[in-house]
Amino acid sequence: MELVSSNKKNLNETLWYPWKKFPGIFFMPRLKLFFAVSALLFSTLACVTLFGEPSNSQGVSASGESIPEFVLPSDVPAEAASCPAITDQIVGANTSLDLANDLAKDFNNVPADDGEIRYLVTYLVSGDEIQDPYYENVPSSLEDEQNDTDAHQRIWNYFTALIPLEYRQTLSEFSIMTDGEDNILAAVAQTYDDPNRWGLEVDIADTSDYYYLSFTLVHEFAHLFTLAPDQVTPSIAIFNNPEDETLYMDEVAACTTFFPGEGCSNPDSYINAFYEEFWTDIYDEWNEVNLIEDEDLYYEKLDDFYYKYEDQFLTDYSVTHPAEDIAEAFGFFVFADQPDGDTLAEQKILFFYRYPELVQLRSEILAGLCLNFPE
Repeated sequence: MELVSSNKKNLNETLWYPWKKFPGIFFMPRLKLFFAVSALLFSTLACVTLFGEPSNSQGVSASGESIPEFVLPSDVPAEAASCPAITDQIVGANTSLDLANDLAKDFNNVPADDGEIRYLVTYLVSGDEIQDPYYENVPSSLEDEQNDTDAHQRIWNYFTALIPLEYRQTLSEFSIMTDGEDNILAAVAQTYDDPNRWGLEVDIADTSDYYYLSFTLVHEFAHLFTLAPDQVTPSIAIFNNPEDETLYMDEVAACTTFFPGEGCSNPDSYINAFYEEFWTDIYDEWNEVNLIEDEDLYYEKLDDFYYKYEDQFLTDYSVTHPAEDIAEAFGFFVFADQPDGDTLAEQKILFFYRYPELVQLRSEILAGLCLNFPE
């Protein structure tokens, strides 16, 4: 069985999966920007403000405004981290919604220049700090967002409060970007000069709702650790020759495990184990859909595939790729209660409980969430 998708047709193509409002974007790995994007969902939940109410412990920015000093948890037993009033709402906000397929038609009618991604500033990451900002040329309408370093720092501080430092060793860049409201929330990507290093990018326009933001940051982090160099050995050949499809397929042919795009997964990697357990029986059928050239037909067939195997997926976004499936499952592993495992979808959550190091990581993420979620 071939263990790789062709990642949708030609090398310059971007794939949108429109079951959610501008649901996410699937960047070709050969363009060195991975398909690790979480999307915004519709929700009736009341949104919290970007920074919430001031906490009791705060710093003061250069502008004189308060910047919350997020609390980093110490070693916390798994049973000690619990804030169900928060996690229940995070789970509810990020569970699949039954959206009409007309949304796909509406999306396809959006003008080509709508939602253009603009990078505002990129910081270098050094441990818990961001530094040496590089500012892009932006229109005057985005200068306020570009210069809002307090907001950039708050977003970064919240991410570091959730994700322990030892799990962020491959992260070397942090970018603030925007494509307008209610589009892409966040993404991760290999850096352009080192396939072993990754960058996190967040849309400053979409960070006002911490129920979505929290889940999305954990989802993106799941990509970082399931695709880390100790899990998936980066292909230097593909990284240096992103438009060479023959070379790409040669790398695929030489791989005997799951090939997510950047390279061959290690036999004992999380993503290969996940693929072997949950995808081998349906992968060929999924890949036939993934290779459909006509976009309308592709969405229709992917819709059909999702409903055929709905009990196997935690969200509709999970069906877009095995790497998205494991990232969504990890998000629910962190924020949801441990399920009984009555369905394959629930078994995907239980998958992570087999790894003691991930159970401990879950505890640390929840401890950071419970201490720092804006009230």
